[in-house]
Amino acid sequence: MVKPTLLLLLVSVLLYISSTATSAAAPAAASNFIKASCRTTTYPALCIQSLSAYATSIQQNPLQLTQTALSVSLENAQSTRTFVYKLTKFKGVKPREMAALKDCLEEIDDTADRLSKSYNELKNLGHYKGKDFQWHMSNVETWVSAALTDENTCTDGFAGKALNGKMKSSIKARIVKVAQVTSNALSLINKYASKH
Repeated sequence: MVKPTLLLLLVSVLLYISSTATSAAAPAAASNFIKASCRTTTYPALCIQSLSAYATSIQQNPLQLTQTALSVSLENAQSTRTFVYKLTKFKGVKPREMAALKDCLEEIDDTADRLSKSYNELKNLGHYKGKDFQWHMSNVETWVSAALTDENTCTDGFAGKALNGKMKSSIKARIVKVAQVTSNALSLINKYASKH
């Protein structure tokens, strides 16, 4: 006959192994869900890289995935807006560069505003059904699409050889990243909308 303490120890070990296996499977499942979802985006590697850190909160929830993707896009837009704003405060910037910077700042402001409105709309989506859901989802898709246009307009202001240099390349690199994460978010949003 097995002693009660030995039996208790054996049950405890089995429970621990079971809970460890379950907790390890949850992040793996969430990670696989993110990878599968990102395959349909324009920039799948960036999508996986930018969303994998949030696997625990995303789990396998399509709405949480789209909200997180939009949040990542908004964070990038806000960071870029701060960066461009700081550049407008530099001394010795040529008038043509300053004009391009101010135009870019206005565009990235619009981008951040549209992404913020989209994020708030998406957060409240669970309250709507039927035509109301479609209307609110359409708002999100429209605003995120417009945000992409704003980003492209920002880099257009730096076109031409007169504005080549570090400022142009550093702004362009940030704008390209915002555009890519926004494009990925829009792709995930469209996929989510098509299933409802």
